[in-house]
Amino acid sequence: MHIIDFTREHITNAKELALSCYKEEQSKVPVLPKAEELLDLTYFADNGFGAAAYEGKTMIGFLCGTEPFDHAFGSTDAKGIFSPMGANAAAAQNRADIYAAMYQYAAQKWVRAGAVSHGVCLYAHDEAAQQQFFRYGFGQRCADAVRAMKPISCIQNEKYEKHSFENEELDPETIAQAYPLEVMLNRHYESSPFFMNRTVTTCQDFCSTFTAEKERCFITRYKGQPCAYLKISESGETCITENREYLHITAAYCLTEHRGKGVIQNLLNYAVNILKKEGYAYLGVDYESLNPTAYAFWQKYFSVYTHGLVRRIDERILKAPIQVIL
Repeated sequence: MHIIDFTREHITNAKELALSCYKEEQSKVPVLPKAEELLDLTYFADNGFGAAAYEGKTMIGFLCGTEPFDHAFGSTDAKGIFSPMGANAAAAQNRADIYAAMYQYAAQKWVRAGAVSHGVCLYAHDEAAQQQFFRYGFGQRCADAVRAMKPISCIQNEKYEKHSFENEELDPETIAQAYPLEVMLNRHYESSPFFMNRTVTTCQDFCSTFTAEKERCFITRYKGQPCAYLKISESGETCITENREYLHITAAYCLTEHRGKGVIQNLLNYAVNILKKEGYAYLGVDYESLNPTAYAFWQKYFSVYTHGLVRRIDERILKAPIQVIL
């Protein structure tokens, strides 16, 4: 096995390998939509941060990353690099060893560029790849999950039947009613063991973003007061969100006193019944695995297909003698 820089001449073989790995995960998660190809790898070939693995003339793996970006993953002051779904793949045979060699090769370029926070998206059922990254100091941070656009099984509680709870979809004129719940969700992100610092936007920015990004927002009221909301967008964290039949949950929150009553489940079903009639076939969500509330809920009703792994390197390595980094 030899490792070289990933360039445009590797794109065709890389796409085939990436699609093969996607189909491997699809066999474990049948609800995943069909795909003829995944990412356009031109950007990754041109930025110089990728690695390709070959056995003779046969590509057996590739690992590409974004260019370094500030405030890695929205919660640190470090520079980060991320390898999204479709931007890495490896042959099934000796997969762990292939990823080990590719990361060792690519990581030196990432650190040289000042990126000390590394993230990689791997398929949830690819134990060999995940175990290798765990050995290299990575830990799971998030997950992507999907389900068919159909109602979930849940019991409608008595309070729903007595109409104390009411569901509706908000529009640009009424979206401000969901803002207090957005603030509470951001505050929840700061709690233990989550500890994720979130900047709370103003109500005006919240409303403007909703309109500009053509988001959908569904809300539940209890005795006339908002108690839960669900925000949905056309875009998500992985390349399958480009599918026209796919929508993505970007926020969900329920007041503590109403949890365990089927509030979010019934709100989700309310949204699904509307969206399914509009022709949407898939509903996805990404969530932090270090958020116990989200982890318990989404794992129950959605099928996980990727895990996001991250590693934070001691940034003092950037001040080490240059030969150490190279």
